[in-house]
Amino acid sequence: MSFRATVLTLYPEMFPGPLDVSLAGRAREDGTWSLETVQIRDFATDKHRSVDDTPAGGGAGMVMRADILARALDRSVPPGDPRPRLIMSPRGRQLTQERVRELAAGPGAVILCGRFEGVDQRLIDARGLEEVSIGDYILSGGEPAAIVLLDAVVRLLPGVMGNVVSGDEESFESGLLEHPHYTRPKEFEGREIPEVLTSGNHAKIAAWRHEQAERLTAERRPDLWQAYRARGGEKP
Repeated sequence: MSFRATVLTLYPEMFPGPLDVSLAGRAREDGTWSLETVQIRDFATDKHRSVDDTPAGGGAGMVMRADILARALDRSVPPGDPRPRLIMSPRGRQLTQERVRELAAGPGAVILCGRFEGVDQRLIDARGLEEVSIGDYILSGGEPAAIVLLDAVVRLLPGVMGNVVSGDEESFESGLLEHPHYTRPKEFEGREIPEVLTSGNHAKIAAWRHEQAERLTAERRPDLWQAYRARGGEKP
């Protein structure tokens, strides 16, 4: 069974976008995964196809209406659909590689892309939406975030990456950032490939890469480093 993604959005023309090229594009072409977009405005009831209204309690901006979004979800996703229902939101739980792997192992995902000031909380509560953030910054809407999430997931689907080991040695898979990479030429502007990498000693190469991953994580991501140490990792 292929991975099925359904994206509810005000801008379906933004999809598949970059998901139609490279690994994700080839995987969609060969049926490894599928993408359906739903235009939320199709479920509005007035002649202007309005989907938002002023925020209760006052304030700037507009809020997407619960009743319209509920209709869009209920008519687009059949009852009993096992796919998780996600909403891209800067206040959501941060997307991690662990969560990406969980999603890639499942049947797909239903993704709601918010706009304006946000979505009526009653819709999130009533439909059990999981709020997901891709970082501590604000985008114009949930569409770019949904593309990021799907790209991260699709590349882990069986058969998408040519070398299955590639996904196991990347940043975050072990709780560490990835080690530096080098390739030919051996010398570039006075900088040479570290000698250990051309030694042919695979044990030493593995140890060097692990040490470099630990060093980079400790320097650049103290949050990851603390979590790694708490799980028993050693300081370089």
